[in-house]
Amino acid sequence: MTITDPTVVAAFAAPPAPSHPLASLSAAEIDAVRAVVLALPTTTERTRFAYVGLEEPHKGEILAWEQGAAVPERAARVQLLDMTTTRSSDLIVSLRTGAVLRETVLDGTAGQLPILDAEFEEVGVIANEDEAWVAALAARGLSVDDVVLVPLSAGSYGLPGEEGRRILRTFAFRQDHPKDHPWAHPVDGLTAYIDVAARAVIDIVDTPGFMVPETSGNFDDPELQGAPLEGLKPIVITQPEGSSFTVDDEHVVWGDWDLRIGFDTREGLILRQLTFKDRPVMYRGSISEMVVPYADPAPNRFWQNYFDTGEYLFGRYTNELELGCDCVGDITYVDAVLADELGAPRTVRNGVCMHEEDFGSLWKHTDIFTGSSEVRRQRRLVISFFTTVGNYDYGFFWYLYLDGTIECEAKLTGILFTSAYPGEDYPFASQVAPGLGAPYHQHLFSARLDMTVDGVANVVNEIDAVRVPVSATNPAGNAFTKQVTPITSELVSGRVADGARNRVWQIASTEQTTSLGQPTSYVLFPTETPVLLADDDSSIASRAAFATKNLFVTKYDPDERYAAGDFVNQHPGGAGIPAFIAGDEPLVGEDLVLWHTFGLTHFPRNEDWPVMPMDYAKFTLKPYNFFERNPVLNVPAPAGHCAPASGHDHSAHGHDHSAQGHAGDGHACHC
Repeated sequence: MTITDPTVVAAFAAPPAPSHPLASLSAAEIDAVRAVVLALPTTTERTRFAYVGLEEPHKGEILAWEQGAAVPERAARVQLLDMTTTRSSDLIVSLRTGAVLRETVLDGTAGQLPILDAEFEEVGVIANEDEAWVAALAARGLSVDDVVLVPLSAGSYGLPGEEGRRILRTFAFRQDHPKDHPWAHPVDGLTAYIDVAARAVIDIVDTPGFMVPETSGNFDDPELQGAPLEGLKPIVITQPEGSSFTVDDEHVVWGDWDLRIGFDTREGLILRQLTFKDRPVMYRGSISEMVVPYADPAPNRFWQNYFDTGEYLFGRYTNELELGCDCVGDITYVDAVLADELGAPRTVRNGVCMHEEDFGSLWKHTDIFTGSSEVRRQRRLVISFFTTVGNYDYGFFWYLYLDGTIECEAKLTGILFTSAYPGEDYPFASQVAPGLGAPYHQHLFSARLDMTVDGVANVVNEIDAVRVPVSATNPAGNAFTKQVTPITSELVSGRVADGARNRVWQIASTEQTTSLGQPTSYVLFPTETPVLLADDDSSIASRAAFATKNLFVTKYDPDERYAAGDFVNQHPGGAGIPAFIAGDEPLVGEDLVLWHTFGLTHFPRNEDWPVMPMDYAKFTLKPYNFFERNPVLNVPAPAGHCAPASGHDHSAHGHDHSAQGHAGDGHACHC
C-alpha cells in the first residue's frame, strides 16, 4: 500500500530506467531514493541510510518479461536509522512514482538494522569520556591516547539491560606510534559494553592479570621484512588480441556462457541468469551470509562472533583494485555504485575484476593404436572482488570454465584477531609470537544458489558411494555402487558433507532428459570441512543455524534472501533458514534454492603472523549428464606448436616413449 504523501509523489522525478530490470541501482536512482526519504515526515538530521539496494522482482515476473510481458516494478529497498531515537525502518520505494510501497518499523526485539560506520566512530568518543574506562586503562599504565578501540557487534546473550538497545562491545589495543599496527598489542581482559544511541558505557568487564604483548606486528616495516627475495624473474601475462569476453553494462558473454553481474552493499558481487549454450543453469548466485565464530570462552571473549554480511554489510568495504597489484593480465574492471550513510551515491572504482586465466589441460590423449595425440587447453573466466572487514581481507572469486563448470572460491588473508596468550597449553588459542595469542575460530560462508537447471522444475538428490557386501551377486567383494536419495521436503533438507562416502548433491531437472533418458543435471561438490563447532544450545548456533549443516534446500521465495535472516544484528536466533524451512514445502519438481555452507576452521600458526598468507575455501558445480557428450570437443587446439608428437611407436606393443620432449614437438602443452 502506498503510504507517501501524494504531494511528495507528484513532485517525484523518476530517474532513467535501466535496460534490464535486474540492473544494479544507478547513481541517479540512489539520488532519487534519497530525495524521497528526505521528504518523509519521520526523517531528521540524524537519520542515516543503513542500506540501499535493488528490491528484486519475483523471478516469475522476470521470466515472463523475457517472454514479452510487462516490465516489472522498479523499486529500491531502503533501511533507515535515527541515530538519536534508534527508530529503525525498512522501506520499499518505487523508482517509477516515488511512492513508499511498504514500511516496516522494527521494535528491536527481533534483530536490528546493520551497524553503521558512524556508530563505530562514536565508540571511541563514548568510551574515552567514561571515568570507569579511563580508570581501567590507567590501572594498566595506559591512557586513552595510548590505545585505539576496536568496536564489534554484540550478538545476543540475554544480558540485563541490553534488550532493544543498540549495543557494541569494544576491545583496546595499544598503538605505540601512528604507523604501529596495534594488533600486536591487545589490552586483554578489558571490554566495554556501549549503548551507542544513549552514548553510554553500560558495563565494563575487567579481568586483570594480562600483560600487553611487546612483539612487533609491523609487516610493512622493511626491517621486519628483511632483505628482498632475489632471483624472481618477471612473469608477463599477455593477450595480444585482447580478452575473449564482452561486457555490455552488466551483461557478460564468454565462450558458451551468458550471464549478468550485479553488486550489492550487503552481498557484494552477484551472478545472475547464467546460461550455457543457451540453456539455463543458475538464476542467481551470491554469498548471502558469513559468520566468524570464535572459540575462546573467557569472560571477555565468549561473545565474539561476527556476521560480516548481515551485521557489517561487507559489500560496502569493497576495495578499489589496482592493475598489476590485485589483478594481473588483460583486465576488465567494473565500478560498484553504492549509497553512503547520508544516502548519496558513491562509486567504488574498479570494484569488480574480470579476466581470463589459462588453467592447464582441458583434455588430452595419446592413443597407442591410432597414433592420435591431441591436447586442448582449459581456461576460465574469473569474476572477483575483495573486501576488508576490520582485520581480515576476503576475496570472493567466481570461476566459469569452458566445459560448463562453475566454482566459487573464498580467499582469506589479513591480520589475525589477537589476544594475550594466557599460558602454556591454553586450549582455545595459539601462541603466534611471544605473549601474543590468536583465538581459534571458523570462517563459514553461506552461498545462496538459486538454481534453474534446464528450467525451474528441479529436484536435489543426495548421492553417496556405498559398499556392496559379499553375496551371490558380488562373490569377490569388489563391487560398490551409488545410493541416490531425493531430498523431498524442506525440513529434511539439512545435510552434512561426508568425504568418506564421496557425498555430492545433484540438482536435476524433473522435465528434461538426455537422449539416453537421464535427467539433465548439475552436481554440487562440497569441500569436506567442519560445520559450526559451537554447542547446539549456544546463542551462535541459534543465530547461525545455516552453518550447522553444509546444505539446506528451500522452495524459491523472493523474500528469503539471507541465510541468517534480514535483521541479523542482535537477533536472538531462529531467523533465516529455520524460518524458511518451517513450512516444510515439497521439493520435487519445484523451483529450488540451495544454501551451501563452506569455509574453514582456523587454528592459527606462527606463519599467519604478522600478516596471513592466503588461505582458501571453495565449492564446485559441474554438469552431470547435462550434455550428450564432452561439450568441449570443439575447443581449438593450441596454435602453432601442439601438433601430434612424432617419433613414437604407437603399435600395440609400442610403449617406448623415450623421445626427447623439446619445445615445439607436442610436449610443451600438457601442464
